[in-house]
Amino acid sequence: MSYQIPKTQFAAVIPGPKQSVVLERNVPVIQPSELKPGQCLVKMICTGVCHTDLHVSKQDWPINAVTPLIGGHEGVGEIVAIAENSEPSSVKLGQRVGIKWLAYCCRDCELCRKGLEQNCAHVKNSGFTVNGTFAQYVVSWVHCVTPIPDNLDSFAAASLLCAGVTVYRAIKYSDVRIGNWIVIPGAGGGLGHLAVQYAVAMGMRVVAIDTGAEKERLCLDLGAEKWIDFKRTTDLVKAIKEACDGRGAHAAVVTSPYSEGYAQAVDYLRPGGTLMAVGIPADASLDASIFWTVIKNISIKGSLVGNRQDSIEAIEIAASGKVKVKYALKGLTELQQVYHDLEEGKVAGRVVLDVSR
Repeated sequence: MSYQIPKTQFAAVIPGPKQSVVLERNVPVIQPSELKPGQCLVKMICTGVCHTDLHVSKQDWPINAVTPLIGGHEGVGEIVAIAENSEPSSVKLGQRVGIKWLAYCCRDCELCRKGLEQNCAHVKNSGFTVNGTFAQYVVSWVHCVTPIPDNLDSFAAASLLCAGVTVYRAIKYSDVRIGNWIVIPGAGGGLGHLAVQYAVAMGMRVVAIDTGAEKERLCLDLGAEKWIDFKRTTDLVKAIKEACDGRGAHAAVVTSPYSEGYAQAVDYLRPGGTLMAVGIPADASLDASIFWTVIKNISIKGSLVGNRQDSIEAIEIAASGKVKVKYALKGLTELQQVYHDLEEGKVAGRVVLDVSR
């Protein structure tokens, strides 16, 4: 099997620190002969767009991306080349795979051995420290790309590679058991609607928090047991406790990129409850009562995307039909407008870009 690899491609490039993304048509494509052992070249089909991509473009995090850079970390494509002298791996030429935030990990350091590959001392992150998926061709690593099952649509799979994996891992490590209550603020949003489905698939009882009749219908249709409209509720903490047998939730998965989403979580969790911090505000602190955190034995855990196994599990659950992605399909040429809409809060659900247009 052989492929014709072009010399140049269309890609979205961040030229330098705090510079706006630029759409360029003559970006060099790494050729198969230039790949290093362990690397593969993937011809992209599509890529999701994440709030993280917006933060990377604006460089408003305490840590900055390497520039110049091609952004993006939710891509699906076909492997068209594998470097010579690469170790045997689970993927092969012609296979459809996903490229996620975790582009490379050493697999041998203490953190990798403990399952925290995303915190590997030698980690490389797609669209942050190495070129990402806002392009027609991407270089990645054979041991870290995620196989995409044949029965899973590429455009749906794209959003699962970050949003899906992120909420799945947070729920998985929340210590919530089958039949326990879990609260999902922003349940009708891009991450939230996936979190509702993963929690239901894992046997949990979901309290969905958001606002609006459309989002209420969506959350209840996806399996949420209780719905709370935060704009129509005068006492949110009381409403959540009442929804959860009068005692509060066993866990909350907060995906909001704003600090307000975290403010009342300790109050509405029952004793022994867990707050999973997932959303990453650019510049905010977590304000929680130390007294009640101790008295109630509350656990607060940060959860960053997922490792290779988390990613495979999240994809397989979706491939089984238990998780459906709500997304809007656009072209890569529309990325700048998508960024604007994200910043203005105008994006409902996920956005997936067809890299061919």
